[in-house]
Amino acid sequence: MRAIVFEHHDPSLAVYQLRDTLPTPEPAPDGVVVKVAYAALNRLDNFVRIGWKGLDLVWPHIPCSDFSGEIAAVGSDVTGWRVGQRVTANPLLWCGSCRACIAGRHNHCRSAHLIGEHVRGACADFVAVPTRNLIAVPDGFDMRLAAAASLVYVTAWHNLVVAGGLRAGERVLVVGAGGGVNTASIQIAGFAGAEVYVIAGNAEKARQAQKLGADWAIDRSTHPTWSKAVYEATHREGVDMVVDNVGQATWTESLRTLRRGGRLVTVGGTSGYLAQTPVNLIFGKQLRIIGSTMGAQDDYLTVMTLVFQGRLRPVIDSVFAMADFRQAMERLVAGDMFGKIVIEINPTEK
Repeated sequence: MRAIVFEHHDPSLAVYQLRDTLPTPEPAPDGVVVKVAYAALNRLDNFVRIGWKGLDLVWPHIPCSDFSGEIAAVGSDVTGWRVGQRVTANPLLWCGSCRACIAGRHNHCRSAHLIGEHVRGACADFVAVPTRNLIAVPDGFDMRLAAAASLVYVTAWHNLVVAGGLRAGERVLVVGAGGGVNTASIQIAGFAGAEVYVIAGNAEKARQAQKLGADWAIDRSTHPTWSKAVYEATHREGVDMVVDNVGQATWTESLRTLRRGGRLVTVGGTSGYLAQTPVNLIFGKQLRIIGSTMGAQDDYLTVMTLVFQGRLRPVIDSVFAMADFRQAMERLVAGDMFGKIVIEINPTEK
């Protein structure tokens, strides 16, 4: 089968290759093999290529956590799924037997890992997936949108609604506008009835964020101390919640935007992890810092149902052919996108 692969960790995008000689995976007894129509990129793909201590991969590695496609083969123990069925899947893999899994907290599983991170991903003609991760894509729903949704929407939903406890009427600040988690967060916060504020990287992204549903957006390049602008915009009160996935570069400013008793929720640190935290802000304003990673399968089914109903709509920045994978990654790394970058594998009309 064809796949995008790399053979070792490398900071250079030149390490990616398109090969057509990889073996097609076989379904596990309780799994399926999906013929991939579209895959989608995440920041995670860049981090995996570069690598980190403890990330031990089977080479060659295939990127991409997100995909949509049709079931091509089913395992011997599978019932309720059939060849030809349109599907996508939660990219989180869990053990199913630990205390966290038994309690339904799959994202707390100590042996949890991700398709495209710890195991081979979906930027290939075929990908093997456990049936418990699957969700059917309704007839007529755009398969590009289905491919763009899974990781960022389950992440944003759990971050805001489950871990963060977002309530209607609260003020939410989303730090960053163009990434997949941030575009999902803007929509989910609005859906939940919150007043949505956004810090964007440039004026165009601020405009797009407002078009997406943000009540207020600012270009941080013209407002380097943007916490003051947020403070003034909220009538000198601050926001109830900050969603900050940038980390080191924005951490202190994010904390300064919070009202007394406010909370910061985070699922990552794209600018670095060594953020400085003024302790006086934490105890003086009685703030909370909440970490979140991915979401449970119940979170996934909840948010994807909203996506399929059209109440949340994934944002697609651009679509690239497999042969242009490096160019797609260049756009991701540069941060030029607004929404998700999709890769055509075996494209369908919808």
